[in-house]
Amino acid sequence: MNLQNRGETRDMIYAKSGNNDFIQRITRSKLNGFIHSTFKHTLNIQCLEDGELYTIACKEIDNGPNTLIVDAASIKEWNVQVNDKVCTGNNHISLGNKLTITIERANCWEGILPTYPTDIFVLKKNVEQMKRHIETYGTGGGIKSKSFCESPFELEMSKMLHERTNLVLNELLNKQIQRALKHAVSLIGLGPGLTPSGDDFLVGLFTTFHLNGSYLSQHKEFCKEIEKVAKTATNDISYMALKKASDGKVRESIITLIEVLLTGEKEELILSLNNVLNIGSSSGTDIALGILAGLEINFKNGGLLNDCSSNS
Repeated sequence: MNLQNRGETRDMIYAKSGNNDFIQRITRSKLNGFIHSTFKHTLNIQCLEDGELYTIACKEIDNGPNTLIVDAASIKEWNVQVNDKVCTGNNHISLGNKLTITIERANCWEGILPTYPTDIFVLKKNVEQMKRHIETYGTGGGIKSKSFCESPFELEMSKMLHERTNLVLNELLNKQIQRALKHAVSLIGLGPGLTPSGDDFLVGLFTTFHLNGSYLSQHKEFCKEIEKVAKTATNDISYMALKKASDGKVRESIITLIEVLLTGEKEELILSLNNVLNIGSSSGTDIALGILAGLEINFKNGGLLNDCSSNS
């Protein structure tokens, strides 16, 4: 990136938008740490104050928890490295004394999940459409099986993911929350990818626990119990996704998909679903399948007025 050709100073770049909590930390100079990891379109900062990861993402990436979107196409040209010092001050965040990001023009984003509807006719119709679309266009190799496995390891991994997700869902359908919890823990860190498939599936499932008015919304502690185990059972990046999702904080594309599922038409649904399916390699498909599973549990177990007290 040639910042000078953009009319900016050599070491300055503007943030376009960001999660409100992240922007507030920069504004108050409360975020100091080091670069944890770098990729083509994102880099992660580990904060010394709270230990959380904060993400700087290029403009192709959607808003999300602890995420700042910057006006850049790639991070590879920034010449920043893992362990470079990060500090904040005067509405700026400095990366290793090599690059400064200003939030002066950034829009604040706050992701809020919608309420589960009392009339689920449209939601059920859209869920069936979503299921068919994933069967055709979803990426195999994670929760969705490949058409064929290339090795005995892939075959065994696919079998384990299939068996364990079914165990979780069957116990949730039977309103056996504690039994479901034991099986859900076995999914943490399981599967391929930087964020393992089991973790991504749980992120999608957690999302449905945070739709107020749904059956699952009264069992949010299920998510927090899994998050406690995840801290030492998966990698840092995947753990942060699980931690945020356990509080109902997920990416903008996921929230948009949920909103469209509740009230949208087919064209809107396909567009928003494809935006989720395009996350990572198989991550988007795994997340979408977690959402599907949670919504179907809500359908079958009814709303909060039903008898949902069995937790044994």
